[in-house]
Amino acid sequence: MSDAPLLRDTDLPPEAAPLSIGGVTLAARDLPRLAAFYAALLGLEPMPDEAAPGALRFDLAGATLRLLPAPEARPERGDEPGLFHTAFLMPDRTALAGWLHHALALGLRLDGASDHGVSEALYLSDPEGNGIEVYADRPRALWPRPPAPATGVAMVTRRLDLDALLAAAPGAVLAGRAMRIGHVHLRAGDLGATEAFYRGLGLEVTQRMPRASFLASGGYHHHVAVNTWGSAGLRPSGLSGLVALTLRAADAAAFRRAAAGLAGSSQGVDPSGNAVLLEEPKG
Repeated sequence: MSDAPLLRDTDLPPEAAPLSIGGVTLAARDLPRLAAFYAALLGLEPMPDEAAPGALRFDLAGATLRLLPAPEARPERGDEPGLFHTAFLMPDRTALAGWLHHALALGLRLDGASDHGVSEALYLSDPEGNGIEVYADRPRALWPRPPAPATGVAMVTRRLDLDALLAAAPGAVLAGRAMRIGHVHLRAGDLGATEAFYRGLGLEVTQRMPRASFLASGGYHHHVAVNTWGSAGLRPSGLSGLVALTLRAADAAAFRRAAAGLAGSSQGVDPSGNAVLLEEPKG
């Protein structure tokens, strides 16, 4: 695996970075059920997606979650490349606490809750097995860092105190369209080649862990993560779950670099078979 320098620190928020998450598209075997789940989860109503007949979308701050009808899709086994989780970023800790009150009132089952040093995160899965993270970042000045001369971040996984988090909000409050997709974590087949692919688009490594790499743009802790904790090979066609990850370029230079990287790939997919789309800068 490459020993390229780790990311330099800046003060850009995740959505202002040269590359950020523009959206996630999922193939839904039961579209009405999955749309109803995300409507309750996010507190937003789905809209018809003119770009894909029969599809629905949820518009967030700077990003879109799309659901495509795919009743014949084969359910994922979990050991193939694909989506590990979509991570919905709350504006602040109070908003995360308000969402947790909301989730408990709905009876949603959490799969986990972790303090990562850079953030506090809650984990669950949708009815078709797609992983979800709902999180809030800590102030950047408090992010753990590796010993010099290394740069980047030193994320950890510790138990999150849910009672302390709940105390940060009086009750269920939803952020609505103020939430965004802060990062996307993917299952990979070939970790080294997949990391190199995303680096070729303009992302830089912020941290490596056993069988996982975290990459970002503009000094964020990570916009994209890839792991081979339980996956191998190439993603087959015809599966439910991840259809494509969309990256958004903030300016022409970032777009040109990412477009050149995608042009060198096979039909816009990473070496693990996960499809990647690129949005041009707005304006």
